[in-house]
Amino acid sequence: MNRCVKILPLVTIFFTLSANADVQLKDNSEILGTWILHDEAVSLTSPKKAVTQEWEFKNDGTLISSATDVAGRISALKISLKYSIENGEIKKQSAPGREKYESCKVIEKEGSDMILKCTYFFFLTKK
Repeated sequence: MNRCVKILPLVTIFFTLSANADVQLKDNSEILGTWILHDEAVSLTSPKKAVTQEWEFKNDGTLISSATDVAGRISALKISLKYSIENGEIKKQSAPGREKYESCKVIEKEGSDMILKCTYFFFLTKK
């Protein structure tokens, strides 16, 4: 019993660290296709803000971002950005026409769900 009490904290630390480990992408084949961006948040523990966007990762290094804003001045916005996979992370263009890129770590990827840490946390589901 005493031995179990000593080992329990080590096991807890191991599972905590492995649960928070980033997913390292090998190449873009792991994210190709259309993803629904349904929520964003400042942190994993902060409240999520619902959004309506589609991200389509194409094989040629293009990310098509489509957003709808029924309450805004325009009903739909579609932009094309460049992206690549470097060191297991997604490097995506910050804005069209600019050569500034931001790194997006894949925090979690299970089945059709993925959480990215870019400037904000993005919660996506594969379409």
